[in-house]
Amino acid sequence: MSFSLDANILLYASDETSSFHKQARHFLEEQSRGADLLCLAWPTIMAYQRIATHPGIFRRPLSPSDAWGNIRQLIAQPRVRVIGEQSGFPEDYERSTASFSVRGNHVPDAHLATILRQNGVGRIYSADADFRKFDFLDVINPFGR
Repeated sequence: MSFSLDANILLYASDETSSFHKQARHFLEEQSRGADLLCLAWPTIMAYQRIATHPGIFRRPLSPSDAWGNIRQLIAQPRVRVIGEQSGFPEDYERSTASFSVRGNHVPDAHLATILRQNGVGRIYSADADFRKFDFLDVINPFGR
């Protein structure tokens, strides 16, 4: 079985000022000991790098090298795989988004959801309820909101 993460989980784990920081750190540690395979998509990695280093978004921005070091440490774990778009992505994107209009902030969500679909990943942990629009994903908020 495999699963993925939205960038918000990684960001909470890095943001010591977040009320979800301890929960996110514990969640990631717990998942790293589990039997399931974590499939981390490039858009998630890049979103983490962008937001974690941005002084206008992240409360205490990380240096680019510290943020990338967090990613390198994560992807070095034995049960982590980095995934991306597969052949036929445009057609799969159209199928993934056929039931609703995708615009604005939903575009990166649709991009990630389509990558997960293409790679056979049916579960994502996210604090973002927008992923529930994709009926092929089991969306779980690890913080119980």
